[in-house]
Amino acid sequence: MLDSETKHRIDTARNILVGKVPDPKSQVEQITVALIYKFMDDMDAEAESLGGKRKFFAGDYSKYGWGNLLSVGLGGHGTLALYSEAIDKIPENPGIPALFRDIFKNAYLPYRDPETLRAFLKVINEFRYDHSERLGDAFEYLLSILGSQGDAGQFRTPRHIIDFLVELVNPQKGDVILDPACGTAGFLISAYKHIQKNNVDKKGNSTLTPDDKGRMVKNFIGYDISPDMVRLSLVNMYLHGFVEPHIYEYDTLTSLDRWNEQSDVILANPPFMSPKGGIIPHNRFSVQSKRSEVLFVDYIAEHLSNKGRAGIIVPEGIIFQSQTAYKQLRKMLVDDYLIAVVSLPAGVFNPYSGVKTSILVLDKALAKKSDSIAFFKVENDGYGLGAQRKPIDKNDLPATLQAFTAFRQSIEDVTQDHLTSAPSTAQIVTKEKISANGDYNLSGERYREGVATLSSWPFVKAGDVFQKGVDTVNPATLTGPVNYIGLEHISQGTGKIVGSTITNNPLEIKSLKNVFKAGNILYGKLRPNLNKVWLSDSDGICSTDILVVEVDESVASPLLYSYVLRTPRFNDKVMGQLKGAQLPRIGWSSFADIEIPLPPLDIQHQLVAEIESYQKVIDGARAVVENYEPRIDVKPEWEMVGLGDIVRLSSGRGLTQVEMIPGEYPVYGGNGMNGTHHEYFLENPNVAIGRVGAYCGVVHVTPSKSWVSDNALYISELKREINLRYLAQLLCQLNLNQFAKVGGQPSISQTTVYERTISVAPIEIQQSIVSEIEAEQSLVNANKELIERMEKKIEGVLKRVWGEQTT
Repeated sequence: MLDSETKHRIDTARNILVGKVPDPKSQVEQITVALIYKFMDDMDAEAESLGGKRKFFAGDYSKYGWGNLLSVGLGGHGTLALYSEAIDKIPENPGIPALFRDIFKNAYLPYRDPETLRAFLKVINEFRYDHSERLGDAFEYLLSILGSQGDAGQFRTPRHIIDFLVELVNPQKGDVILDPACGTAGFLISAYKHIQKNNVDKKGNSTLTPDDKGRMVKNFIGYDISPDMVRLSLVNMYLHGFVEPHIYEYDTLTSLDRWNEQSDVILANPPFMSPKGGIIPHNRFSVQSKRSEVLFVDYIAEHLSNKGRAGIIVPEGIIFQSQTAYKQLRKMLVDDYLIAVVSLPAGVFNPYSGVKTSILVLDKALAKKSDSIAFFKVENDGYGLGAQRKPIDKNDLPATLQAFTAFRQSIEDVTQDHLTSAPSTAQIVTKEKISANGDYNLSGERYREGVATLSSWPFVKAGDVFQKGVDTVNPATLTGPVNYIGLEHISQGTGKIVGSTITNNPLEIKSLKNVFKAGNILYGKLRPNLNKVWLSDSDGICSTDILVVEVDESVASPLLYSYVLRTPRFNDKVMGQLKGAQLPRIGWSSFADIEIPLPPLDIQHQLVAEIESYQKVIDGARAVVENYEPRIDVKPEWEMVGLGDIVRLSSGRGLTQVEMIPGEYPVYGGNGMNGTHHEYFLENPNVAIGRVGAYCGVVHVTPSKSWVSDNALYISELKREINLRYLAQLLCQLNLNQFAKVGGQPSISQTTVYERTISVAPIEIQQSIVSEIEAEQSLVNANKELIERMEKKIEGVLKRVWGEQTT
């Protein structure tokens, strides 16, 4: 488990670099190189203490010893010159093994500020070489701050998704394990930990023999095309006990050097995107394509041993894209490799990408025994699906793993009929059904049978109730002001418009557009915009990325169905009909073929009246929430005082460390004012000010017993009597972020805050003002709760429309 002291050092090192090296990936590389440099010197020192000799920094290279960098007499510019020269020369040192030469290959210092370097090296000097799990976890934490490598279609896979995929595949101690697009080696490390966890006796002691461990070191293999990723993978494996990790800079899709090698287990989240013009692969692939996601899945399937298993995260294009290469790939998988598909929610890769993904589980041996494939749908993975990805109570991963395990065991037990004995949470589909139309679609929703409902309302095809609006219009035929609606103007999931474009010159709209009329439903037909639905209140034209739906009002209420088309149930049906790789979308014919409930018209009107009554309450309450802003009206007779004369600020030093305080408490600092950096503990209420990053200048009053990280300032001393909530409100009104330093991440210092002045009212007036604000805030909070209650009531009405069970 990562200890807070080590984590604090990593955060401090990053904070020192952020002004000179704003890119998180570059920060990780600088810390990695410096750590390995320090650790080599530690190993030399250990060898000397045991009567041996230095081997890394000896002879002509002794001048680069770590201790020389920290020499007081060297000076800042001398340190800068020596460090730059050292990281350039270390790869030439014959006394250094190939592992370390690879790590230092192409390393360089991207800034020339002596003071930044000296402060940085001072923090790195606090680390000591250790093969313990503690240091390995610390490096994994460092890697976790890596964001998107968007140009290559690479996104860091969340740790819990990595672990879940590894559990599905269940690697064993004798398996040869490969990740052909290994990034930072997260899947290999997770597989290593999985094997360790599953090889212990009743007392928790490892049952792995020295021979087992020796084979494991040889059997874990990773490829990556990026030398930077290879460097990080080498370090990650090394710090988890792999003295000679087998990580190679290798182009999996264009090189033939390792084509004849096979693996028992392959774990991967390959790049989702292809470069412009596509990949130019060699000719050994079974499926001919220039798409990287197609080629990677083909490669993985073809390089499994006879007992081989694989877990692959794939973009949704693999699941249903209609181009020939995708169909050929799916046919190959269904016929010979695939045993399960796990659909993941679209927000798994937030905030880097909203791309929808699934996990393909391959098992070469079991696929031959089974005539069916299992489909699982994960709606919640234990974290919110918005940009912040905060922990939540709902988590379908454990139940999905249990269901998959039962399905796999039913295939292995030839005496069982796995079609009838599979758990109810699994949707089991025969290969015959999947292959029936030659499309081999791997969307579970495509094969979902009709679900029993609580009502007798009929289900009809959408095309029986809706008609497609006018396809396109030539802007040259339009006169006067034109209201244009694009997907960007429709709010996700709310049915609200957030602006539009009105032009007096329709010719400014360069392409042909859809015409819509008042009462039409505008439906975003591109993923991830399927929940962008608006009931139009005027005429206009809209993007061709929007379906214009005309409702037959003799049988259906446009208002009711503008809600129905935003429900998760309808969204699931659409997901099973999407086509297209880069921009998955639904066409009108597929949309019209979806079955929807059709209550009698009088019942629809009753349902609409009920929904509207709830919506009116929501709109009123939302107006209160959105428009309320607490404010203190400053009086001229109040004393103006500099904040430096009122408070002393700190950024976390001197407080209780995390491991000393049991329990779960709010966190302030880190990734925003409710971040994830558990650093120091505050016993009593305080004022926390975001110090760096996106939440720079954000002010909060903390409750009793809460954490604060170094990325937030807090009050370590009050120099005069002042109400904390009064102070916090005035700090909010100062808009501290306007004083932030720019360049890299915005940041404010203690001095910046001290230089501000506020108006201090007599203490009894402060308390009166705070009491009034708190009373107002209580009303606002009550309105927030009212909104949630009314939204749940609308959700309940729509579930009744679909005939679903409500609680």
